[in-house]
Amino acid sequence: IRAARENGVKLMVAYRLHFEQGNLEAIRLVRSGEIGEARFFTSHFSQQVVEGNVRVGYPLAQGGGTVYDMGTYCINAARYLFEDEPVQVSAFSANNGEKRFEGVDEMTSVLLRFPGERLAEFTTSFGTADTSTFTVAGTKGSLTLEPAYDYTAPIVHHLTIGGARQRREFPRRDQFGPEILYFSDCVLNNREPEPSGLEGLADVRVIEAVYRSAREGKPVDLPQLEGVRRPAIDQNIYRP
Repeated sequence: IRAARENGVKLMVAYRLHFEQGNLEAIRLVRSGEIGEARFFTSHFSQQVVEGNVRVGYPLAQGGGTVYDMGTYCINAARYLFEDEPVQVSAFSANNGEKRFEGVDEMTSVLLRFPGERLAEFTTSFGTADTSTFTVAGTKGSLTLEPAYDYTAPIVHHLTIGGARQRREFPRRDQFGPEILYFSDCVLNNREPEPSGLEGLADVRVIEAVYRSAREGKPVDLPQLEGVRRPAIDQNIYRP
């Protein structure tokens, strides 16, 4: 971030879901108050990673692990749905001892405390069947996305308000072209990207606190972080 600022260049973190309609619509629904006050967030993101895959080829000390690789999505979603930064982190890691998990966690469960007495929890795993879902529950209703973080399948909303259920599907689309187009526009027109370096730092500091909590067996407090922008609804960019 400092190097980009000192050299007058643009820095953007490639968060493709900041430009994807299904996730942006989830943000709009929460902001609109349709589900009332958002109180808790829960998510699961997992896959079976075979031995030799790059995901288990790097130890935690070099940026490997389920939370660096997959937990980023869960943390980011909780942050943009709550429109706030967590203030405390608690985490537990588990490892069944298989050779493929020698240098990384097999799975990790995380609990984040947000201002306003709101909670977010998620589990990431390299050793279970594929899952990709999140639910945000409010005082009037709830919204579930399944899959939540995928780019190879349609993203489906399940909205429940007052016992009435609605289903909405957002077709599969290119999620990589839009972020490149957006960043190109920021460069050409001297605009500061929304998923800036600070957005990446906001997630990385949480991830480091997650592994510290799991290692030390106690909660980790996070200092206040100012100046983080949230995804704008008009960042939805469609490409087939």
